[in-house]
Amino acid sequence: MIRYRNVTKRYGALTAVEDLSLEITRGEFFGLLGPNGAGKTTIMRMTAALTAPTAGSIEIGGERLRRDRPGIKRKFGVVPQYSNLEGELSARQNLEFHGRLYGMPRRLRQERIRELLEFAELSGRSSEAAKNFSGGMQRRLMILKALMHSPQLLLLDEPTVGLDPAARRKIWDLLRNLNRGGLTIFLTTHYMEEAQNLCGRVALIDRGKLVRLGTVGEIVAEQGRYVRETFQAGHAEQCFFDRWEEAAQADLSPGEFRVREANLEDAFIRLTSRGLGD
Repeated sequence: MIRYRNVTKRYGALTAVEDLSLEITRGEFFGLLGPNGAGKTTIMRMTAALTAPTAGSIEIGGERLRRDRPGIKRKFGVVPQYSNLEGELSARQNLEFHGRLYGMPRRLRQERIRELLEFAELSGRSSEAAKNFSGGMQRRLMILKALMHSPQLLLLDEPTVGLDPAARRKIWDLLRNLNRGGLTIFLTTHYMEEAQNLCGRVALIDRGKLVRLGTVGEIVAEQGRYVRETFQAGHAEQCFFDRWEEAAQADLSPGEFRVREANLEDAFIRLTSRGLGD
């Protein structure tokens, strides 16, 4: 569905993305995971044709992405990190406006708006100004706006940033249902839990470079399934591939500790020497 071939993006002397080669298949729920400033938003902006690569190419649905090809933009919908809603317009009017921009016939627009509002449980608030919505409701409406023209691909840049846990889980449920319906979804996030709950595969990116690609389970298992945290003379962590290995090491370094299952952030730290929140 999306293919990146040796994609590089430079801003003057700064290299934001370096030699990215990656393929996302149709129907996949794919996550790009990394700390703030890692290059995630730059990759998303290039994928949405908002900025062009300095070198390399991006293909969507077998067609090379170029800013002067408006037809290819119909293949995807974009949910940016910050609101793209018209606050003074109602939920229904926001969707109506987007449908007109894409030249959708009136009857089709009305059917699509009704279907989407029901799907996201916003029908009861459809006539209310978007500026009066909670953060979670606004984010759901932004997703509906991106879906209005029935794209094959949904691009989301940090879709739940700033939301409380309850609103975040509503967004997760919405995205899961869309993916089950066959929609290809590509999101960026620095939330480990989000990637683990939603994505079939993830790409770890740091300082503009692809660090590791695979399923969450594969990436975690490669770095060690268990973590022993010790609290003597400061906090330290060590990964182990099995409990026997951990128990043998514990005998050599007694002290206060706890053992837990490793997660994606542990793997990221081992691969990059810094955390997702850095």
